[in-house]
Amino acid sequence: MRKLILSIVFVLTANTFFAQSVFDKFDNQDDVTTVIVNKKMFTLLSKMDVKDKETQQYVNLIKKLDNLKVFVTSSDKKGDEMKAVSDKYIKSSALDELMHINEKGKSVKIYVKSGASESQIRELLMFIEGSGKEETVLMSLTGNFDLDELSVLTDKMKLPGGDDLKKASKDKGPKGSK
Repeated sequence: MRKLILSIVFVLTANTFFAQSVFDKFDNQDDVTTVIVNKKMFTLLSKMDVKDKETQQYVNLIKKLDNLKVFVTSSDKKGDEMKAVSDKYIKSSALDELMHINEKGKSVKIYVKSGASESQIRELLMFIEGSGKEETVLMSLTGNFDLDELSVLTDKMKLPGGDDLKKASKDKGPKGSK
């Protein structure tokens, strides 16, 4: 009986751990550029002395963020791996497609997990499938933020796929997916 209980606890803990770090496998790989910003860094950034309205919007947003992970690769092999992992994660995490764009050989898909209202987002996942000379980008953003605030984040942090996120912020939540 004790082994059964320990096994169940281990499985539940492993599933929780897996869900939180499913993309961490791409960190510290030679063919992958990684940007990871944790809650502690967002807290430090939110203490900035602000002088203008746009910077104040940025500070207000980063107070609401928990985690940002961006993985970029030019490797077709790593890109295929990222696609497989993100597809599996999307299915298991009940994310809703916010929008997708296919343009000039580039496929962009943006998924969200909604918060209290349609425009509130708890998690955003963006996958840009590169082809040829285009890079593959996998971005995960968690917190409790409004979709309209994302354009400020993409402008200030110069995130890959920022233009695509700006297009998504014009839609109001998962119901307006294209």
